Amino acid sequence: MLMTKQEKHKSKLITVKEVANYLVVTERTVYRLIKDPTFPAFKVGGQWRFKMEMIDDWMRRDRAHGHSSPEFSADGEGLLDESGQVAN
Repeated sequence: MLMTKQEKHKSKLITVKEVANYLVVTERTVYRLIKDPTFPAFKVGGQWRFKMEMIDDWMRRDRAHGHSSPEFSADGEGLLDESGQVAN
């Protein structure tokens, strides 16, 4: 079975920088997300890699549980904790 161009793109491994661009956040925020055990990330040769389709699934699951997937500060500098402050 042949994969469409979109399917190939979604199954491709992407970098921290590419995830940051996709989510419209900083690379620092992506590293904070990696600390969340539900965030789909894995290491290849010591570098973090992601699959676009897994990121999309993660966002859908998070929204299904009533979260805004995830909550970021307005300036994109970090995740917000329960009190609405940027988590360290």
